[in-house]
Amino acid sequence: MSLQVKAFGRSDIGLVRAGNEDCLHIDDAHHVYAVCDGMGGHQAGEVASMTASDVIRKSFGHLAGELMNDPRLSIGRTLPPAGELLVKSLRLANRAIYAQAATDQSLSGMGTTIVAAALEADIMSIAHVGDSRAYHLTERQIVPLTRDHSWVAEIRASHNLSEKEATSFVGKNVITRALGVREVVDIDCRITKVRLGDQFILCSDGLCGFADDDEIFDVARKYQGDLPKIVDALIQLANDRGGSDNVTVAAFEIISARESPLPELNTFTIEQEGPEVMAAEDQWLTRLAEADPKEAADGLPIKTSTNKLILSVIFALFVVAAVLILWFLPGK
Repeated sequence: MSLQVKAFGRSDIGLVRAGNEDCLHIDDAHHVYAVCDGMGGHQAGEVASMTASDVIRKSFGHLAGELMNDPRLSIGRTLPPAGELLVKSLRLANRAIYAQAATDQSLSGMGTTIVAAALEADIMSIAHVGDSRAYHLTERQIVPLTRDHSWVAEIRASHNLSEKEATSFVGKNVITRALGVREVVDIDCRITKVRLGDQFILCSDGLCGFADDDEIFDVARKYQGDLPKIVDALIQLANDRGGSDNVTVAAFEIISARESPLPELNTFTIEQEGPEVMAAEDQWLTRLAEADPKEAADGLPIKTSTNKLILSVIFALFVVAAVLILWFLPGK
């Protein structure tokens, strides 16, 4: 049974900000979903978040096969194909944002958080940088799938405090990691199984910065099964709390998924790349910038069927390799 996903998302300016620096990325053709929360002021944050979305879109487009097969872009870890491509695209997005800021003084210091999910078979690869979040919504609870890269999160982890206690201790939340702030970036990843009926939520801190997990769950469960209502209700929750930030929410549900033997992996970090990988990434940024303008304008891959075939073949080979490794482990 092939993978089928139903998704809905919306980005809202809120009640206070003059512009919206968030960016919502929904690519149903390749089952890739992301929420970006830009920062930098004077529309620089908007540039950063839109750049991240654009790089992901192009990476999963007709250049996907070449990106996957370029040995220079090693991420130093074996991941499902869509997960590997997602990490590579986030690295490229980081360098693209950094390069723009370095050449345009008006964009200096810009960056963006990102939480992104890429699905294939019954596997979801999550990659994130910053304090935008991913959740698994169940009938009884909402389960965080990411941990913020922020001072509050670090204080909570090191002092065993509640989120409220940590916030009062350090004051205003400050993120410790974002795309585009430095030449290279550490990316946290998680590989999780998905099943029929599973629902997931991605959001910017315009929501989770003003409502705790229990409050988000209480609102979302009222409309469980109706993705547009979940999204609208959560955005309304943020605005009811003052709407002092842009808020973006994406929700998606697994309609069908093909079983695979691939295992889940708890959160791990893909560490920043070295000079050789950086040099290859810079060459790829030139290629991405020269990508077919129709693809960039429409947000649609030009060779969808070819790209899906390439990723399907890569995934099949990955599954075979995983099965062989498991078979020959000691004790088999």
